[in-house]
Amino acid sequence: MNEKSGYTPTNYRTIRSRLAGVVVVPSVVLLVMWAVFSSYTVFDSFYLRSAAAGVKDATIPSVQAFVGLQKERQLSLVLLSRSGGTDVAALRQQQERTDESVTRMKAALAELSDGAPQDIVDRINALDTVLGELGQHRTRVEAGNANPQEVYDYYNSLVDAGVALFARQARLVPDAEAGQSTVHAVTIFQAADWMSRAATIGSRGLLNKAFTPAERVEFVRLIGAYHAGVDATIPFALPQPRQQYDALRTSSEYRTLVDLEGRLINSDGGVTDQQWRAAAGPVHEKLVAIAVRQAEDGTNLGLEKANSRVTAVLIGSLIALLAVVVGIVLALRISNRLVSRALVTRLTSLREDTLRLAQERLPHIVARLRGGEQVDVHRDMPPLDYGNDEIGQVADAFNTAQYTAVAAAVKETQAREGVNRVFLDIAHRNQGLVHRQLKILDKLEREEENPEQLDSLFQLDHLATRARRNAENLIILAGEQPGRQWRKPVRLSDVLRAAVAETEQYVRVKVNPVPDRALVGVAVADTIHLLAELIDNATAFSSPRSEVVVHSNAVPHGIVIEIEDHGLGMTQEERLQANAKLSNPPDFETMAFRGESRLGLFVVARLAARRGIKVELRDSPYGGTVALCVLPPQLVAPHNTAGDITETTQMPVRSFHDQYHGHVEEHPSFPLKRPPVPDAAVTPAPAPEPEVPADEPKTPAPASDGKPPLPRRKKRQNLAPQLMQSDDVSHAEPMTGERSAERTRDGLAAFQRGTRDARLTDDWRSEGAPSS
Repeated sequence: MNEKSGYTPTNYRTIRSRLAGVVVVPSVVLLVMWAVFSSYTVFDSFYLRSAAAGVKDATIPSVQAFVGLQKERQLSLVLLSRSGGTDVAALRQQQERTDESVTRMKAALAELSDGAPQDIVDRINALDTVLGELGQHRTRVEAGNANPQEVYDYYNSLVDAGVALFARQARLVPDAEAGQSTVHAVTIFQAADWMSRAATIGSRGLLNKAFTPAERVEFVRLIGAYHAGVDATIPFALPQPRQQYDALRTSSEYRTLVDLEGRLINSDGGVTDQQWRAAAGPVHEKLVAIAVRQAEDGTNLGLEKANSRVTAVLIGSLIALLAVVVGIVLALRISNRLVSRALVTRLTSLREDTLRLAQERLPHIVARLRGGEQVDVHRDMPPLDYGNDEIGQVADAFNTAQYTAVAAAVKETQAREGVNRVFLDIAHRNQGLVHRQLKILDKLEREEENPEQLDSLFQLDHLATRARRNAENLIILAGEQPGRQWRKPVRLSDVLRAAVAETEQYVRVKVNPVPDRALVGVAVADTIHLLAELIDNATAFSSPRSEVVVHSNAVPHGIVIEIEDHGLGMTQEERLQANAKLSNPPDFETMAFRGESRLGLFVVARLAARRGIKVELRDSPYGGTVALCVLPPQLVAPHNTAGDITETTQMPVRSFHDQYHGHVEEHPSFPLKRPPVPDAAVTPAPAPEPEVPADEPKTPAPASDGKPPLPRRKKRQNLAPQLMQSDDVSHAEPMTGERSAERTRDGLAAFQRGTRDARLTDDWRSEGAPSS
């Protein structure tokens, strides 16, 4: 439970649904009760249909098979009598007809057993077992060595198994009237079988000229049994079977049969087998027909009752469904009346206004606050007014929450702006100190005549240049633009040289031939900074003994610059994340929250987004990583319009101290210097000089103005500590080995050009540089 609010959070339903539930729930309960009752009725109806259909589809067709077996039984016993009243051919014809009917019966029973109860399946299996012995008995009968009593008992067992199956199936019919009708049909068929058995014994006795005592007793029992069974069952039979039996009792065949039965019981020797068969056969067939009619009428009665029940259930279900639908409609109308349209409309309007305020106005106000705009909360976010009732109180609670959110956003923006101002002031102060340091270093370099001291000053100059780039990083992260700017286009070769000069391990960087192109002045500073960050990153994440190669090409859609290192490379996941940041730079607050340490990548992304430069990291085919930079056409200028890279101005920098005292300090421009990079691709070659041995330093001629000669760089003097190795290793490594005379000449030419640019810059500064 919430201790402050005093309630347990719950998934509450709407007011309309609660009121509708008061009426809908009883309707649903009624529907469930009706569904339970209807399901029982439907199940009973379908079960009745199944049982009745089973009797009609399986039992009635099986009667023909059992009738055939009864006839085959009579012919087999006649054949086994002493005098032989039939031939084998007649028996075989009957056997063929019996086999056909038995095959149809087996198919019907197999279909019945698929969905029948287990006791029905057991009786079907028992009947199949007995039928399996039919072939053996037929063979013995035809051979004449069969025992008549065994043959008689076997055929009787076949019919008894069928009667037991029919009786059990008839009792499974759930309807009392339909079930009783099928039971009566089985009883009539059993009486007809008793009559067939009596006819068989009578024919055998007449052919043998006498009955054995057992045969006479069996004959008399069967005659009495079938008459008693028929007389006891017919009164309860259906109308059509009763009419058929009444017609049978009045027929001449029946009266003749009854007369012959009495004469045989009284041992009248004047009765012949032909008379007996002629009277018994038609009566037996009519009794079987009565049993079949009773079964058909009983199954039809069951099907009719099942269909009527199904119809009643469907109609009742539809009525119940209609009642539930009507109840639900009435419940909804009542709930609408109880809730009132005004209440629902007000709640809906409150929801829409609150969502619009939370999803549109509030984010827009927060974005304006972060952009530094002034926001009038009462004007830009008017309060929700919904009266003083409960809905109005909810609206007031929303107003309070939204005002609190806006106030928090204002405080956060003010705090961020203050931190950003402090951040920028520190960065500008640091940048100013670096500028002053570079100015002093420049003065010392021009006045220093000691070669060793001048070399140390060059190293300090390089470190100060890198410190300036770090200060500019802080300014870029704060969202402003560094102070360096160029008025005129600058050659691409000078841009690449300046970028390499701002890296720590510049001696490892090799710049391939550069196309004759220039960059517009406004983009030079950002491009130098971007390339310097990428080159510095390539040197930092690659082996100290490897080179970092810079390729550049002019293409129809701008200039492509590739910075390739031979480091360990990046995993696919790391490369995808880095490219995502480069294409869509995140907020600095987001990176700080995530603890991102690769600020150089963030600076590159900011600069690329500002100038429309596309930067992408790829795998190098030689191992390592390739940083691909595509400079758009709007940054490219004709080469003939390019000025000197030393023509740069510094934007005014305003600090907190300046803001309070009204003073603006304009830092002077400074030259972009670096120790020379021995690369003929970016430095024009001077006139050839005499070749000097590799192990002896060159001694330059004194200058024409009488000043001492400029210092000469010693081999491997400014290498990174990682590259300083023994002489044996240096001879084996192409990066630190003996340079040819041509490369030495190119290096000296580059150094001379750098000092000349520094002097020209000094003269240009002394005259005063116009602001851009």
